[in-house]
Amino acid sequence: MKIPRIAYAAYGFAILVIVIDQLTKAWVLSGLDLREIGQHPVWPPFFNFTWVENRGVSFGLFGDGSARWMLSLFSIAVAGILGWWALKADRRLLVTAIGLVMGGAIGNVIDRIRFGFVVDFLDFSGTGFFPWVFNVADSAITIGVVLLILDSLLSERAAKVGVAAEKS
Repeated sequence: MKIPRIAYAAYGFAILVIVIDQLTKAWVLSGLDLREIGQHPVWPPFFNFTWVENRGVSFGLFGDGSARWMLSLFSIAVAGILGWWALKADRRLLVTAIGLVMGGAIGNVIDRIRFGFVVDFLDFSGTGFFPWVFNVADSAITIGVVLLILDSLLSERAAKVGVAAEKS
């Protein structure tokens, strides 16, 4: 099977997200010693590095760590499906979105397998708008999902415009 050139972009984005995610987590784990100090002010009170061991999923669901392997297998399956979807994708925005979500999923599954939890450390709770602590992989997943929605809306709109043009 020949891999389309555009699919390599998705895989490239995924690899970039994984590398940046794992490097920042390694820095937090060893270079910053955040695990030992708990919190490091960056731009108080708006932004801090805060140590959080996320053993569950969003909003504390499965927070006792009981779903570690189920969540890991689910993330691997999602990444695999996205990797397959990248082979079929033909739009740059879609490929970018797929790569970001795929890389974020793999970045977090690496943590779950290695540590039994996901390392979260980016803390904007001081803004009063966003109470959760997250990481680079979470950010990539969030941005990727937003881009998936945007791509869907734009491609839907383009299809409607194309149909309208054919009718006139």
